[in-house]
Amino acid sequence: MLLKLDIGDTRPLHEQVAGAIRRAVAEGECAPGDKLPPARELSLALGVNTNTVLRGLRTLRDEGVLEFRRGRGITIATGADIRSELVDRVRALIEDAARAGYSRNDLVDMIRGVS
Repeated sequence: MLLKLDIGDTRPLHEQVAGAIRRAVAEGECAPGDKLPPARELSLALGVNTNTVLRGLRTLRDEGVLEFRRGRGITIATGADIRSELVDRVRALIEDAARAGYSRNDLVDMIRGVS
């Protein structure tokens, strides 16, 4: 898995790490059940602190994209490819709504109103 961070990106580094892994999953570079390299290796490859990588990995675990298994490492969760793509689309929708002057609550109300 080849991950890169965009130096010009203004998002926090942990979000960039999570986004890079999310993108790799959505594009099929990583499949459900694949094991990720240890956080230390990822941090060295990306040039960021190990704690930054761990924070990004925890975000993905909370989203259901990754599974942490004691003694077996971190693996891509079943259904992560669909979930990962959906999370990216939701984030883009939130950004589009903000640019149009809508809050997250406005967006939630819109979604609830769609049948």
